[in-house]
Amino acid sequence: MVQGYFSIKYKAGLKRVHLTEEKIKRTTNLTLRLNEREARALNIYCQRFRVRSKSDFMRRTIMQAIIGRFDAEHPTLWEQGELTLFSHELKNN
Repeated sequence: MVQGYFSIKYKAGLKRVHLTEEKIKRTTNLTLRLNEREARALNIYCQRFRVRSKSDFMRRTIMQAIIGRFDAEHPTLWEQGELTLFSHELKNN
């Protein structure tokens, strides 16, 4: 169970201990500018789908796009593109 920046851990199954998770603490600010139509669309979306936190929604949406792009573009062993590491080794030998 996660509550804000704290998680509840059970120690020996008897009592709860609150631990601060410094690694996930959000300390960096990001400013995002929208035009009137974009802001209106965001407000309508948040009202229609009952988004409680626009900040959390934007963070999740941005990170989902970033991670999705990383997943789509990661190199694989069976990729048909140019394998730079092996290609350079073969050409140099």
